[in-house]
Amino acid sequence: MKKSNVVRIDRPEAAPKDLLTEIARDGARQMLVAALEVEVEAFIASHQELIADDGRRRVVRNGHLPKRPVQTGIGAIEVEVPRVRDRGGDGNAAAVKFSSKIVPPYLRRSQSLDDFLPWLYLKGVSSGDFAETLQALVGPEAAGLSSTTIGRLKQRWESEHEAWGKRDLTDKHYVYLWVDGVYVHARMEEKQCLLVVMGACADGRKELVAVEDGFRESEQSWYELLLDLKTRGLKRPPKVAVGDGALGFWKALAKAFPDTRAQRCWFHKTANIINKLPKSLHSKVRADLQAISMAATKTEATQAFDTFVAKYEAKYPKAVTCLVADRDELLAFYDFPAEHWIHLRTTNPIESTFATVKLRTAKTRGCLSRKTALTMVFQLCRIAESHWRRLNGPRRLAQLIEGVRFVDGVEYQVAA
Repeated sequence: MKKSNVVRIDRPEAAPKDLLTEIARDGARQMLVAALEVEVEAFIASHQELIADDGRRRVVRNGHLPKRPVQTGIGAIEVEVPRVRDRGGDGNAAAVKFSSKIVPPYLRRSQSLDDFLPWLYLKGVSSGDFAETLQALVGPEAAGLSSTTIGRLKQRWESEHEAWGKRDLTDKHYVYLWVDGVYVHARMEEKQCLLVVMGACADGRKELVAVEDGFRESEQSWYELLLDLKTRGLKRPPKVAVGDGALGFWKALAKAFPDTRAQRCWFHKTANIINKLPKSLHSKVRADLQAISMAATKTEATQAFDTFVAKYEAKYPKAVTCLVADRDELLAFYDFPAEHWIHLRTTNPIESTFATVKLRTAKTRGCLSRKTALTMVFQLCRIAESHWRRLNGPRRLAQLIEGVRFVDGVEYQVAA
């Protein structure tokens, strides 16, 4: 028998899940649920004058249709469309029937898959663009959505942020805080700075603590935010707060939580120092700074710190002054568990989240109001929050709460 010349090629293993795609898919599902709820509420409200023989409303909610997948550019999204019943028109040809314009009865695949992903959140909050976003999902059938329906959904999201901003924090204890002032790149009526706070809970989870409108990261804006957190029940001070040294946050922190340690972000500090040096030295200086931040002990870090000063002070005093100004704050993480150093050296938990937020808001074509931009960012952050990684060594957080002391990342043992 003649040997076959066909070469078998094994199919590659499935690629690992893309975190951004998972976030977008979860967000798409939540967006559809909210939009469908608003649509059915508007439909029932438009028939509220119809009264059944028993004196009650004829048109009422009647559960949901069976779930079905809708294929989109980011994969299948499970859809559960609300169902409506006309109690006074059963068997009558003139009975009121509800058919979703957002997800028509036999829709199985979006019409513009390639366009769906970039529009999903960029247009999702702006009422002027919301219909266009849904058209990308279901095709031209969504064009009939009224501005009233879109406005109600926008109001719901704004209400969610307002309620979240007033939630009770009495039972919360954030061991660590990460803070940053984020400037939204969308076209704004005026330049806007968002004050963002993220916290580490006692079980190692990261939570979004605050996303509020501020005035250029000023001390007063930060103090008002921290004071509001305390007023709502956040009485126990965090052990350490991580942020950029340029923030007005630090003076506000000293007033609100004077016992909280300050840790300067090495990522921001490195960028500040590099900007004061010629380009030819950038790679070398980064390596020298990394020798400080990645040292195994505080003693080794101090030695590398002194070496850096001696090496560059004569020719580049501004760069050295920038580093020396925050010496203690840059090395504060050595007094905390070694498992947490990777989390405490930078504000990366915020930076990584807002890299996506900035990308999306930068592509928004319409001019946003301050409230709309704030609502948009809040929605994006809440979606991303479910995918934030936990802290390494979560059991160490309980030790910190109990007052256990750490030296060079290791639990301090008192000599017998």
